[in-house]
Amino acid sequence: MLKQLLTLLGIGFVGLAFVGVFLPLLPTVPFVLLAAACFAKSSPRFHQWLINNRHLGPTIQHWQSNRSIPKQAKVIAIISIICSAAISIYMVNTAIIKLLIAGLLLIPVFIILRLPNAESVVDTHKNA
Repeated sequence: MLKQLLTLLGIGFVGLAFVGVFLPLLPTVPFVLLAAACFAKSSPRFHQWLINNRHLGPTIQHWQSNRSIPKQAKVIAIISIICSAAISIYMVNTAIIKLLIAGLLLIPVFIILRLPNAESVVDTHKNA
């Protein structure tokens, strides 16, 4: 039953990632990574499909091998978070809620900034 639930979650995350390709405020990479994690535990066939995908596979492989993401994905994610924060802050009237939104959305920005760039990690491994 857990495998079936994880497979359904993985399919849902792939769907959200697909929508994120077209909607600038919805990030793609986190949903792809979540889908890969779900499929790794539930469906080897779907997991291989994701890893072998020419668009999604490299990002998943970078994450699984050295916990890094491509620089372009980081930039897009941070821009998406900033845009979401700006829209949310604009729509709220209370100063405390505005500060809370800004503070909470800074957390994923700092996490993303701390992750290594996939390109840097690849260069390091080539030079070693």
